[in-house]
Amino acid sequence: MADHQTIRQQLLKQREELNHRINQITADVRHADGPLPSDFSEQAVEREQEEVLDALGEASRRELSQINRTLVRIDEGQYGICMECGEAIPEARLEILPHSVYCVHCAEANGK
Repeated sequence: MADHQTIRQQLLKQREELNHRINQITADVRHADGPLPSDFSEQAVEREQEEVLDALGEASRRELSQINRTLVRIDEGQYGICMECGEAIPEARLEILPHSVYCVHCAEANGK
């Protein structure tokens, strides 16, 4: 098995970056830099941008949740073990999908 501490450090760095991104998105959506423009068409554009930012924020929060769950699995010594069959998840799969909790066989069998 690979050194999970290296993976842990990478995940901690990603978590820090995601937290920064989420904070920035939140500030942008709350218009921390100033009020909405007074022009109706500009307000409409701002609202569309907010919808995009909300979607990006939600995707970032989901990724952050995956990272946090993965960090818990590392800390508990469960990282790299399939939650379905209990077999080791191949290192190649973990390199591509570090958040994976299923081996290839179980992932395919469960449609995940």
